[in-house]
Amino acid sequence: MLFNVTLFVFAAAALCISFRRDRQKTKKALAIAWNSFRNLIPSMLGIIGLIGLMLALVPREVIAGLFGNNSPAGILLISLAGAVTLMPAFIAFPLAASLLQSGASVMAVACFITTLLMVGIITAPMEVNFFGKKFTFWRNAIGFVLALVIGGVMGVVLQ
Repeated sequence: MLFNVTLFVFAAAALCISFRRDRQKTKKALAIAWNSFRNLIPSMLGIIGLIGLMLALVPREVIAGLFGNNSPAGILLISLAGAVTLMPAFIAFPLAASLLQSGASVMAVACFITTLLMVGIITAPMEVNFFGKKFTFWRNAIGFVLALVIGGVMGVVLQ
């Protein structure tokens, strides 16, 4: 809580300093930020809605059965889901909390979050354009393996 307040105070102070130095640039930057935020809202609400719908429709027993016993198949399934899902961290972490509350194991949720953040199957075509196929393949493959290792370690440490 204190960190959040400190961050907001720092951001407000930086905005005031920027506004004093150059009002036009600051106004332009705020307009760009507002437009980006406005464009992001529909997709974020869609993701939140789909996640809420999934958690409402999929019974707790199914989630606990698939992802609650640290089975290799469940870990692989939830890791693959994380690898092909594109969502920002500020949505992923509340989803992780919901999965934990629904009976998923810490290891499964840790694997999901790490693959979600480290592997980008959806963004791979764009990444290939910038870095090439070989780099994209190896970055995602190594990221997937490391995400599984991190998830496994987190599952052992936090159990």
